[in-house]
Amino acid sequence: MKLVLFDCDGTLVNSAALIHEVMVRTFAQFGHTRPTMESTKSIIGLTLDIAIARMLGKPHADDEAVQMMACYKSFFPTVRAEAGYEESLYDGIADLISTLAARDDILIGAVTGKSRRGLDLVLNGHGFKPHFIVSRTADDCPSKPHPAMVTECCDETGMDAADTIVVGDAIYDMQMAKAAGARALGVSWGYASVDQLQTAGADVIVDHPADILTHLN
Repeated sequence: MKLVLFDCDGTLVNSAALIHEVMVRTFAQFGHTRPTMESTKSIIGLTLDIAIARMLGKPHADDEAVQMMACYKSFFPTVRAEAGYEESLYDGIADLISTLAARDDILIGAVTGKSRRGLDLVLNGHGFKPHFIVSRTADDCPSKPHPAMVTECCDETGMDAADTIVVGDAIYDMQMAKAAGARALGVSWGYASVDQLQTAGADVIVDHPADILTHLN
């Protein structure tokens, strides 16, 4: 039996355009310079207040970062409803989840810097909710790369970290997996480079969702 824990943004869905646009509007609201797409991509996966603080060059999430987080959350539903900002699945993800869900030796979960509401929108929107038996979000645990998201999912399902695979596109996913004692499987279609994933501790990196199946057998 294996527990497979998926990151969401950059792994299951391509949400960079949406996240970036909300960041742009949030920064403008607070009189800050428009962030670049590269800056936004570099923080995807972190808990929101920490992500904003890092984009501002601050060492920690101060009062302004917390206020900007609230502003971001208020803008998010409006932008998400606009054309061109849908959180679309990467090619092959739907088939992968369907295949894994049919296996008796696999448990599926999610570990994400999204809010609980944000994750539910993605899972329900793509029909994945029944297949994900465990999940941890920014509302539940410290930000990645802290291992709590993984260890709590292991505890809830009764699985050992050694039998758990974290699938993600960010350096924070790889670091979190290694900190928890789980296997770190990086994906090349997200927001971090292959070199960055390797440096962060990825045990293996795949180029297509179907390739993940090879590393579960």
